[in-house]
Amino acid sequence: MAERKAHVNRKTKETDIKLTLHLDGGGQTQLDTGIGFFDHMLDGFARHGFFDLTVNITGDLIVDGHHTVEDCGIVLGNAIRRAVGDKRGLRRYGSCILPMDETLVLCAIDLSGRPYFAFEGEFPTERVGYLDTELVREFFYAVSYSAGMNLHMKILSGKNSHHMIEGLFKAFGRALDEATQLDGRITDVLSTKGSL
Repeated sequence: MAERKAHVNRKTKETDIKLTLHLDGGGQTQLDTGIGFFDHMLDGFARHGFFDLTVNITGDLIVDGHHTVEDCGIVLGNAIRRAVGDKRGLRRYGSCILPMDETLVLCAIDLSGRPYFAFEGEFPTERVGYLDTELVREFFYAVSYSAGMNLHMKILSGKNSHHMIEGLFKAFGRALDEATQLDGRITDVLSTKGSL
């Protein structure tokens, strides 16, 4: 089996990002985005999805965190798309309902090649650490469109913004792990069209 790994560099006037994703890893991370809470969330995503993830970002944090977080989503989405390759033998779908203390979140994924993002939920605070909570939606939107992924996320219940956001990242990791698993019963791609 070919190594399901992708390395993506992206440099603009706003951000300089180097990211490596290994789908068949063990949850090892090396993260430096410049935003501590965002590092913590990416670590949860990788560890609970059993992905090896390295991210190094130099961003215009003097402006705010928007470009750093959104551009990281673009780069991670591109890495996912490259790492899954032609999607032969892939389960394609993944989902997770994840509890975290008082919070319950849902994440469902289809690696269909058709980008679509649906998000339901409100955060009670504007910021957790140095991460603006409104950027959580922007991050996952960017991931879904760059990866060509149908991604649905919903906060079913919760009161603590930290728990809600962490639950979403962990649920995304678990759902993506399921969707990227290889299944010996699938000899081509899981689609009546014959391609994804």
